[in-house]
Amino acid sequence: MQSRIQQGRIGELDRYIIGAQGAAKRAAALTHRLLAFSRRQTLDPRPTDVNRLVSGMEDLIRRTVGPQIAVETGAKGGLWATLVDPNQLENALLNLCINARDAMPEGGKIIIETGNRWLDDRAARERDLPRGQYVSMCVSDNGIGMTPDVIAKAFDPFFTTKPIGMGTGLGLSMIYGFARQSGGQVRIYSEAGQGTMVCLYLPRHHGEEQVESPYEPSAERRDVGGKTILVVDDEPLVRMLLVDAVEDLGFAPLEAEDGVQALKILRSDIHLDLLITDVGLPNGMNGRQVADAAREVRPDLKVLFVTGYAENAVLSHGHLDRSMQVVTKPFDMTVLAARIQEMVGDE
Repeated sequence: MQSRIQQGRIGELDRYIIGAQGAAKRAAALTHRLLAFSRRQTLDPRPTDVNRLVSGMEDLIRRTVGPQIAVETGAKGGLWATLVDPNQLENALLNLCINARDAMPEGGKIIIETGNRWLDDRAARERDLPRGQYVSMCVSDNGIGMTPDVIAKAFDPFFTTKPIGMGTGLGLSMIYGFARQSGGQVRIYSEAGQGTMVCLYLPRHHGEEQVESPYEPSAERRDVGGKTILVVDDEPLVRMLLVDAVEDLGFAPLEAEDGVQALKILRSDIHLDLLITDVGLPNGMNGRQVADAAREVRPDLKVLFVTGYAENAVLSHGHLDRSMQVVTKPFDMTVLAARIQEMVGDE
């Protein structure tokens, strides 16, 4: 606001005031994640064809898990529709596939299967569900598997078996909360050394499925000429400031609020000169994972990480490629602008 006042751009103050008010509530971000576990998050349920959703995510999943992992899908013919938030289901599917990949460090196979399930009294009781008709979506791997004590804690918030910086321990707990809030359930079937299968059970919806409009990343673009930079951050205020910095330098910004949105843009034909991404992203995919997946598609893409965490812990113990750099929070906007200019301005 001080900068805009000095520039005489008084008409722009309202959005910064609103942003400042929003910043006072940023501590609620953790609460929102816990709300997902406690089944109190805001959902947008729509009649959804899970087969179509899986098919639409398949290419993104292949690019994300990398060439060492084979991905197979088994779509059940005549699959029932289910009433669910499709964006959250996409996030859940990607999260499960990332977990499966991490359980197979030497490579392996992921199988995504869907099916119709009639749960009688006994089967429903085993899954803590009312008897009836359900749609299942199961993700299987042939990785290291899980012991019974790990399975017992897997849905607990903050529980993780991954190294520091490689997971928040909120991914499975959020999937559990999402499934329960949607009237369904999630179950883990695994043995140590024998792989893992995680199944979501969602109630059947009697009606037509939702026809999703295709994602158009170009609609997010504000073309101001020059180079194009993708900004990824789940905090609207931080994302707004990053986009402003990009535009002030004369570059064209694209925006994404999580890894799923970012990878949809990264796998498109849009030319990108730089990826700026927060490290601590929601929905089970951090900024380093987004960058690594981006490099599979765009090997020469430059990456600028923005993080409030100890960078050695989060960014693979500080081992960054030559064309990757880090800006740690809190940072001065002039420092950020200089770093962006340094990375893409003189090409």
